[in-house]
Amino acid sequence: MAWLDTPCTAFEGGHCIASGALKDVAPRAKAVVDLAASSTAPLPVLVFSDASSETIELDWRGTPEVFSARLAQLAAALDAVAEPDTNTSDGWADAVPADAEAPRGPGRPKLGVVAREVTLLPRHWEWLAGQPGGASVALRKLVEVARRDSVATDRVRRCSAAGYKFMATMAGHEPAFEEASRALFAGDRVGFEARIAGWPADVQNHLKKILADAFQS
Repeated sequence: MAWLDTPCTAFEGGHCIASGALKDVAPRAKAVVDLAASSTAPLPVLVFSDASSETIELDWRGTPEVFSARLAQLAAALDAVAEPDTNTSDGWADAVPADAEAPRGPGRPKLGVVAREVTLLPRHWEWLAGQPGGASVALRKLVEVARRDSVATDRVRRCSAAGYKFMATMAGHEPAFEEASRALFAGDRVGFEARIAGWPADVQNHLKKILADAFQS
């Protein structure tokens, strides 16, 4: 995904300016920044990644045209780092672990496996050695089972972490913040929504959106 397509939301204080792709949200946030420049007490304008609630740092200086040009240059640089040219020898796709091209035994498929050190107790190695296919096959099967079983838990954890990060930035000073945080990590949707009921409406709505998967039903 291109950097300018990052789903994000911009706030001026507790008011939501816009939500959508960064390429659409950033110009609208810039207009608010410019309008507030003449204010004696301008509210902070922050842009949050919807996935992680990390703030996206933008340089608001200059005219809208200058801002847009700078944004495009930054996007091009970030996209180039994230997606290097795979058609040249310098591309990351050509970087192969030293052991990846080592000679393989008869009938051994090229699975794209990567050798890493694993430290286990002797009884673990003994058990693995007795499994069909040996230690490597058994370990891969165990990892796949663990990954499958933890999908929902991992999603809840990531979602809760993003929600808390947004809360800490935007509502750390709000009443019942600590109680709301405890309800969030306890998976108490009803208690959480009751404790944030007095917060700015846009902050509440954004929290409910990004925390859609945080509470187990």
